[in-house]
Amino acid sequence: MGSAKLKIGGAWSGVLEVELEEWTVLMLREEVAKRSGHGGGPETINLICAGKLLKDGDGTEKLSQLGVRNNAKILASRVSVDQGKSVKEESLAEEERSTRLSRLKAAAVSLSARHADGSLPVEDFNLELENQSGQRVQLGSETDQRAIMMGLMLHANAKALMRKKKYKEALEVLTMGEEAFSLCDQKLIEMVDNVPILQIDMVWCYFMLRDISWLSVAGVRLAKAREGLERSHGKEASRLRLLQKGRYPEIALHLRLELLEGVVAYHSNQTEKSRKSLISAQTKFLQLQIPDEALSLLLGMGYKERDSKRALRMNNQVVENAVDFLVEEKEKKARKRVDDLKRQKEIMEQKCYGTTPLGKAVDIERLNELVSIGFEKELAAEALRRNENDTQKALDDLTNPEANSSIQIHIESRKKKRLRQVANASIEELVSMGFPREAAAAAIRSLGTRQAAIDHLLQGTSNTAAAGDHNVENTLPNDQGGDGIANDPLTNVQSEDGSGTNAGSSSDGGPSHNKVETRDVEMEDEITGELLKGDAYSDYDIEVTEEGEAINEYLALITVGVNVEIGSSS
Repeated sequence: MGSAKLKIGGAWSGVLEVELEEWTVLMLREEVAKRSGHGGGPETINLICAGKLLKDGDGTEKLSQLGVRNNAKILASRVSVDQGKSVKEESLAEEERSTRLSRLKAAAVSLSARHADGSLPVEDFNLELENQSGQRVQLGSETDQRAIMMGLMLHANAKALMRKKKYKEALEVLTMGEEAFSLCDQKLIEMVDNVPILQIDMVWCYFMLRDISWLSVAGVRLAKAREGLERSHGKEASRLRLLQKGRYPEIALHLRLELLEGVVAYHSNQTEKSRKSLISAQTKFLQLQIPDEALSLLLGMGYKERDSKRALRMNNQVVENAVDFLVEEKEKKARKRVDDLKRQKEIMEQKCYGTTPLGKAVDIERLNELVSIGFEKELAAEALRRNENDTQKALDDLTNPEANSSIQIHIESRKKKRLRQVANASIEELVSMGFPREAAAAAIRSLGTRQAAIDHLLQGTSNTAAAGDHNVENTLPNDQGGDGIANDPLTNVQSEDGSGTNAGSSSDGGPSHNKVETRDVEMEDEITGELLKGDAYSDYDIEVTEEGEAINEYLALITVGVNVEIGSSS
């Protein structure tokens, strides 16, 4: 068999004449490495042909045996010299990654369960679903809410890994996110663009890993993504344009989509389709390039470079619109800070009321409705707590003299118990400082506050307050909850409310202690930290430098192929 021509693109572009029956993969990699002129050896070159990575094997297999034919297109990519780790290192890394993934999934399940079902959060914040305007939305059932919330958490974590170039780990997390979204009612999922964006991110990870073995799957994912974006954004993004007041946040996202469609078409030998997708992506890439003059104007106004570039990209490089965008975003963040502080106060208030028999928090909106028609707040909160936030049943109890009296007795009893808790906690703290228990107890009962008791004991006065027969609840003011009532574990007093899962500790001002959940705080903080960094535009805010390089690379591959074919026919 005579020599054959191979069309090489990527790290080195050109045509090589080889003997397919003689050449091995190693010989081809050595030749490409030498011609690329980058100084690395053959171990720095990966070769992909017909969607498969060409491997050395035992070193004796010839190119013809691996299915390489005359005029075959081969993509050469450069990899790090130290990419090949020892088997032991890889095994340890795999074990560590597997453990982390398990922790991540468990933390996401735990967070979504706590924040989707109306339970009293253990944190001082709530995770809530919002639309692009920052308004709270209720999508479907509790199960749907939980599934969407979990999918969003995992997607945000995967994006953080992608920013760190950890594409393999990101792909694994994205797969878990896709699984979470699949548990939601598909009619709800079709209304939002989160799943199509996740599909695009998965294919981007395939591409950055140069894993063309996923070629057929990538094509299916991209088709679903395009269909999903059109369904949620409207044809030619008409619905999105209306929602975004004429802005263009989706251009970078569509650029990445078209680039990946072009790559898949190229490796499927659909050259013309690939060229069209790549040229369209290139047009969008040029559209997203920031003019120096426009950027300089925004920087001169005091805006940060990253924010300025983002605003210009979102607004088709129109400076006036970009300024309006920046002002709106600043106002939106300020409103969000106010709303977050308000929600923190509401959560602290909810913790004072305890949880319902089913472990839910008292609904603040329904509570405010009852207060607005004249009911005392603490009384109304207890009525809602007892009745699972059923406003009508709470009203029935509040307007029934016998039930109302029962609620008042319970509230007073709970206050006494809380004061005993505070007193016990303060006494234990003083004892831990070295004061005698009897003296500490007498000082707390007599003086009421921890600091006053400490000052008294430090003075060494012999006039120990003779208040042993006083009731603690009569000597301690009712506003002494600042010492950690809800969190204090030191109490031997049984609930005055009777038995039941939440009748005891849940009415002390916190969630039920009978339902103890083991939390992975470190992983939960990592997840929520990524969510807090994001906003309505995070999914569209793509730095397209790598996309631009990939577009040029594949357009060059197509050009080389055409030139060779023309040369062969002459």
